[in-house]
Amino acid sequence: MRVRAAALLTALLALLPAACSWSPAPAAPAGALANPPPGVTRLRAQVLATTPHDPNAFTEGLELSADGRTLWEGTGLTGASQLRATDPATGAVRRAVDLPSSQFGEGITVLPDRIWQLTWKDGVVYERDPVTLAVRRTLPYDREGWGMCHTVSGVVTSDGGADLVVRDPTTFAARRTVPVTLGGTPLDQLNELDCGDGRTVWANVWHTDDVVGIDLASGRVTAVVDASGLRPPSTASDTDAVLNGIAGVPGTPGEFLLTGKRWPTTYRVRWAPPP
Repeated sequence: MRVRAAALLTALLALLPAACSWSPAPAAPAGALANPPPGVTRLRAQVLATTPHDPNAFTEGLELSADGRTLWEGTGLTGASQLRATDPATGAVRRAVDLPSSQFGEGITVLPDRIWQLTWKDGVVYERDPVTLAVRRTLPYDREGWGMCHTVSGVVTSDGGADLVVRDPTTFAARRTVPVTLGGTPLDQLNELDCGDGRTVWANVWHTDDVVGIDLASGRVTAVVDASGLRPPSTASDTDAVLNGIAGVPGTPGEFLLTGKRWPTTYRVRWAPPP
């Protein structure tokens, strides 16, 4: 996630013996997002409203409660990672709990009876009490933690690669892996997630201004959303201040909250055709 995973993988593969016949599938080039192939809908993020966002929050996960009264946020950076319950109207932090100072927090998802919180490279995932936010269980996790969301029957995670993993919402055990493709080519750098209607997962693509819609059954990218107009000018020199935070608005299909790492603003948007 915060390293260029694809570049590192390429470097590591170069060290393998020449006799090794395995090689990764090529990732979809960045230009494929700007000019998606036939059958993939091109959309844009149309701004409906704005609210303040903590400009110090290194956003890793964003999710609105079912009643829309709480905006949950997971933040990252070693020594500064938190789970926060914030006011969706003002951005004010109502409650927050810290991760251990040695850990880097990642995606979150909030179920009625528990909250799951990923760590990046620390090898653990936390199950928290949704009322007290206290840790109930600390489970081992054998992937990098990036994004997370949930459907009515499962939890979906990303690790920066070109697949999603559907997990049991109680045990967190992997049920199935969903390879993600754009026009038949794997699409990696999948980051923060929103599970939408349970059929389409919306994913930020790291270090781009795009959100992709992924059919969870097939893994096929069905839509690419251009959110390039949202990045605040104040973040122009901050290469880490990328778009990373997507939360569907309950009861309002097609509307989302979007923000980014260290952004001063959260945007309420809807998907719309290009102008």
